[in-house]
Amino acid sequence: MRLIVTKDYAAMSRCAARMVAEALASHPAANIAMPTGETPIGFYRELAALHRLGAFDASHLRVFQLDEYLGVAPDDPRAFAGWIARVFLDPLGISPAQVVRLQGEASDLYAACQQYDAAVAAAGGFDIVVLGLGANGHIAFNEPPADRDSPTRVVRLSDETRASNARYWGEQMHVPTHAVTCGMANILAARVKLLLVAGEGKRDILRRVVDVPAIADVPASLLAASDGVTIIAAEAAWPRSVPTIAARSSSSLSSRLECGDH
Repeated sequence: MRLIVTKDYAAMSRCAARMVAEALASHPAANIAMPTGETPIGFYRELAALHRLGAFDASHLRVFQLDEYLGVAPDDPRAFAGWIARVFLDPLGISPAQVVRLQGEASDLYAACQQYDAAVAAAGGFDIVVLGLGANGHIAFNEPPADRDSPTRVVRLSDETRASNARYWGEQMHVPTHAVTCGMANILAARVKLLLVAGEGKRDILRRVVDVPAIADVPASLLAASDGVTIIAAEAAWPRSVPTIAARSSSSLSSRLECGDH
């Protein structure tokens, strides 16, 4: 597992965007799974700017949606399908034909999940998956506990997750109670896994991700047991108060120059 600590959120966003842009430049037909949420917004802005500069071609990408609320129509502004379109697909000129959606509105959800997993398998798996870190350690909507072999499936959202998303729905009572998520099996099998972490509120859970054995109760910690993992954390999110983490933080600061963080 590679750890990179950047001086702030903007530097984290630039670092992640440059890493992904370089990967896509060398592999323009990549299969890429992309996250929603507040943390990756800066990353998407930086990636769009690099695309405008001609750093990579997005016309041959295959994009996989990572999660979606249950029972929310794709044209609902709070649906993740629309969110991804606004911040990622449209700025990069990616057509709907290049996207594999998670169909939270499907009448047969089990069949829809199987179809998604079949599409991932047919594509040869994810080349790149970009992830955010939930306050309870979830990645995508794999709420704890999450089995490392879990397939794409319907999940019940935790009260903590619903509370963190309440600002988009007015009140927590309006946040959907269930979602459909890409499973841990697909995520852990991705050739490149990039976890973005920002904000002081993520310090404790990030400590549990990198400083405890991989456990189902912290789904993101399962990344540590797989290859091709890079964590990029803004310095405010890094749990410096823990000695073992502080040592790793210091050694990882040498990675700043690789991300252009001067």
